[in-house]
Amino acid sequence: MPANPRTEAHGATGTEAVPRTGADPTADAAAAAPAVPAEAVTPLLRGVAVLRRLTEAGGTLSPSDLERATGLARSTVDRITATLARMGYVRLDGRDVVLAPRVMELGNAYLAALRLPALLDARADRLADELDESVSLAVADHDGIRFIHQATRRRAMSLSFRIGDLLPAERTAPGALFATEWDAADRRRRHERQAADPEDRAFPTVPPRSPAAPDDFEQRIGRARADGWALDDQLIEPGLVAVSVPVRDPRTGRIACAASVVSHTSRHTATDLRDRLLPRLRTAVAEMEDDLRTAPAPAPGPAPAGLATWTGASKQELGRDFVESLARGLTVLTAFGEGRARLTLTEVAKATGLARATARRALITYEHLGLVTANADRTFALTPRVLSLGFPPLSRTSLPRIARPHMAELAHRVHESTSLAVLTATGTEIQYTARVATSHVMSVDITVGTRLPAYATSTGRVLLADVPEPDRAPDTLRPLTPRTVTDPALVARTLAETRAQGYALVDEELEEGLRSLAVPVRDRAGRVVAALNTATHVARRTVDQCLHDLLPELTATAHRIEADLHVAGHFTRIPVA
Repeated sequence: MPANPRTEAHGATGTEAVPRTGADPTADAAAAAPAVPAEAVTPLLRGVAVLRRLTEAGGTLSPSDLERATGLARSTVDRITATLARMGYVRLDGRDVVLAPRVMELGNAYLAALRLPALLDARADRLADELDESVSLAVADHDGIRFIHQATRRRAMSLSFRIGDLLPAERTAPGALFATEWDAADRRRRHERQAADPEDRAFPTVPPRSPAAPDDFEQRIGRARADGWALDDQLIEPGLVAVSVPVRDPRTGRIACAASVVSHTSRHTATDLRDRLLPRLRTAVAEMEDDLRTAPAPAPGPAPAGLATWTGASKQELGRDFVESLARGLTVLTAFGEGRARLTLTEVAKATGLARATARRALITYEHLGLVTANADRTFALTPRVLSLGFPPLSRTSLPRIARPHMAELAHRVHESTSLAVLTATGTEIQYTARVATSHVMSVDITVGTRLPAYATSTGRVLLADVPEPDRAPDTLRPLTPRTVTDPALVARTLAETRAQGYALVDEELEEGLRSLAVPVRDRAGRVVAALNTATHVARRTVDQCLHDLLPELTATAHRIEADLHVAGHFTRIPVA
């Protein structure tokens, strides 16, 4: 993504009213009290409002709905969404604006700077496997809690929230733990929020609170302070129970995050959680605190690059439809990351290529919105609220969902159907997980879920080529057409060639008249997790035409899918099917 080092002559002024900053109740409470600073960047305020509204709606809204939800003029909504689309943060799908995986880089910047998911998620995952229950990590967000990691169980009734979801502190076990460290301002904030929203309607992730529900939060805070752990006995909704233990920062002794085991009353009562699972949770938390104590200092990762050139070129190409001050402002959030948790104004400007004045105004805007906090040492840090910018709806996306828009664009460009496939558990078949078909009288008839022998398909060869030869499952190689390769030695050589050249072309080996071409899709670790292919009839394209016309398009599309997968999969697990 990218930004412009030049300041813009306008941005903090305008004739339209600045919309409220989002249904995030703590954000609204913070934004309602202080006036908008004179130096705040109005397009940035509006862009954040659009991202929040999309997040609250589950990731999709029409421009008309965004107009109503934000109070912005339709022309302003169109310019903002065009800018966000140019940045890859949304895509314009027919009449809808849809959050795109690239927007998760904003939340990734916070999670990387925080370091807790990277240091503790393996412990949480192992605990979930051991207990066969969901385990979560959460941090405090003013008078709420926000999830930063989820280890879920694959059951019909799965109990978990999405990474980035915000819950009111008083309806959670972690909230009672964090509240043991509250000051008077924190308590006042909660009471003001409850008075304004007694049913928790502004928290879309929890059912409305009954007005008759007792407010015993102060008593639960006292018990949490005395016991060192807290219990959620169906505070959020009937049947959901959880037990939480604080994970303390070894440097300060304060709570860094809370680890929770979450279950359902059909499996455990709250008392059962306390008696049977709490001891193991406490042991795991002690191990997490050891991990924090012994973790080496983070090495700063690479800062964003080429931002000024990119935004300048985008402004020249799109003209008035590209809101340069919004694009530049959003890049400020990406200046933070692992090893860059606290940055001075000068460091932010240097990391983004922005002028100091531009970076300063963006930081002022973010501080007003509660997305950035200013420290006493004149540094700035991201807050958990950055996760409210698109992260929750996308934290449970899948590879087929990520790939499908890119596949549709590919099919439109090459006028051939495209498919995504994975290797099945047996290692001998491929299964199609996504498909975009085009209209031809003579077309390849394959549907999602179809399984085919791996050895005779282009996708199968791409997938098998990434499996070390000793680990490949034995298979019966039978001829499907006169051209099917069935000699084991020749198959092995073909797979070695596929691995070396980065693609596979299968010519009438699966079915006479069918010619297919596939390339790998790799995860962040470089493993081939899927194969992208296109297939055609031999009468439509020669082998040379497939390699000349289709292979570059196929490869470029795979790279775009990988880029989204790498962003989305940084702190979340992306199912490949």
